Amino acid sequence: MSAPTSCQNCPYLRQSLLGSCQISELAQLSNSKVSQRYQRGQVIYQEGSRPAGLYCIHEGRVKVSTMSGEGKEQILKLRKEGDVLGFQALTACGNYASSAIALTDCVVCMVPRPDFFSIMEQNTQFSHELMRLLAAALGDAEKRVVHTAYNPVRERLAEALVQLYTFFLPETADAFSIPISREDLAALMSTAKETASRLLSEFRDEGLIATKGSSITVLNLEKLKKISTVYA
Repeated sequence: MSAPTSCQNCPYLRQSLLGSCQISELAQLSNSKVSQRYQRGQVIYQEGSRPAGLYCIHEGRVKVSTMSGEGKEQILKLRKEGDVLGFQALTACGNYASSAIALTDCVVCMVPRPDFFSIMEQNTQFSHELMRLLAAALGDAEKRVVHTAYNPVRERLAEALVQLYTFFLPETADAFSIPISREDLAALMSTAKETASRLLSEFRDEGLIATKGSSITVLNLEKLKKISTVYA
């Protein structure tokens, strides 16, 4: 699947930050944006690099993560179609504090840096929506710190599985599995791969999930929700 030539024809426009743009601004972006396909595992932008623009996901799933000094990855957030990436670093005029990596094959559009600032300065509605996204990102970061510090790892696994279930849930009612590696699951939980694998085995034995290779199928979503909220 390729991104439409015109931003106005994007099926995710209304749920995106760019949905607050005027028709003339969308026309401008349509002429300047760059669309690129990324394979699973490819880096969209790298931690420490200077932002080239605003990234909009047209197709696929993306993880935003950071590396510790010891080389341990921590997934900070998961993003999908209609979501934008990199707006924090752009707004702060700094370098990326994290990396964006394709979790699945993706199509991502990039709005050049000058166009982003031009719209931000001229469009009040766009600026307000951007502020809302920045505030939400800060709130999510604070919540994550508290969860990691106080929630036992079993509850964090249940919470991660509920989050992944919603993240990969298809629009149809078809049965589906969550395509997630043990390394990515551990990075999302902020724990070691061995701990994540051991707890997954316990959940499988309890009939909460089924596993096949790197795919996880949720069998009892309500029980996982209860486990994840024990310490909420």
